[in-house]
Amino acid sequence: MEQQMKIKSVNVSEKKGTIKKPVEFIKLSNIGVEGDAHSGLWHRQVSMLAEESILRFEKVMGRKILPGEFAENITSEGIEIKDTLPLDKFIGNNIELEVTQIGKKCHGSNCAIFNETGNCVMPKEGIFLRVIKSGNLKSGDTLVYSQKTFNFYVLTLSDRASKGEYEDLSGPKINELLQKHFTERKRKISITSNIIPDDAALLEQHVQKAVNENYDGIITTGGTGIGKRDITVETVLPMLQKEIPGIMEQIRMKYGSEKPNALLSRGVAGTIRNSIVYTLPGSVKAVNEYLTEILKTFEHLVYMMHGIDNH
Repeated sequence: MEQQMKIKSVNVSEKKGTIKKPVEFIKLSNIGVEGDAHSGLWHRQVSMLAEESILRFEKVMGRKILPGEFAENITSEGIEIKDTLPLDKFIGNNIELEVTQIGKKCHGSNCAIFNETGNCVMPKEGIFLRVIKSGNLKSGDTLVYSQKTFNFYVLTLSDRASKGEYEDLSGPKINELLQKHFTERKRKISITSNIIPDDAALLEQHVQKAVNENYDGIITTGGTGIGKRDITVETVLPMLQKEIPGIMEQIRMKYGSEKPNALLSRGVAGTIRNSIVYTLPGSVKAVNEYLTEILKTFEHLVYMMHGIDNH
């Protein structure tokens, strides 16, 4: 079921750090809210604060809070927007806004808003967005909330498993770990899995197809050793546009310090267009070790690839 949000007020200010005033409508473009002090080619083009947050704060303040008083461009109602996450979207009639940041640093007494109100809810429960599709927005309009789905392509390379001679265990283990990680973070996830033989041309075909379909993550398992049929690294490495060597080096050193055989894996990581690619060894144990480390930075890498500087 789609969640709809109503626009209670749209607000603009010509100077940063000041209260915004309600206007009839705002014009959203590639720089954010045209005529607003916070517009520009950056990731915090548009600010939004929910009426739900404002009402809670009114009880603390003991007075009525007016739209725009906390310098939000959009005052919304109907959804607890503080629970949204970066890359989620709000979609309306010819308008699309993408969440880039939740909350911000409070500047305290250095902020005119703080000095006027005595406190501020924006740093805790406000969100920031950038404009994906331009258009006008006014009070009374509605936007539909769309949660980001992380799409993964999991590919097992094994001559025997592809023939059904034994059960693939590493591919399902990757699926299990991905599901657990993103569910715990209240993120939506979709996984497509396949098994192919150790064939370079077939591997390249599958990886390229996943890239063309804009999968966020492409994870292979198998073929990272030094056997004659181990072709994963030789095939994937030339396809990478930007290699990310640190994560694989750290994993090899971490586990190799206790078990030297872990140093023999040649797995690589990197990006191809909008996809992040990882080549993992073929054992369940190795899959668990590698993904434990990889998932610590995966979402941050996705944000970086989408130009979101929220660290």
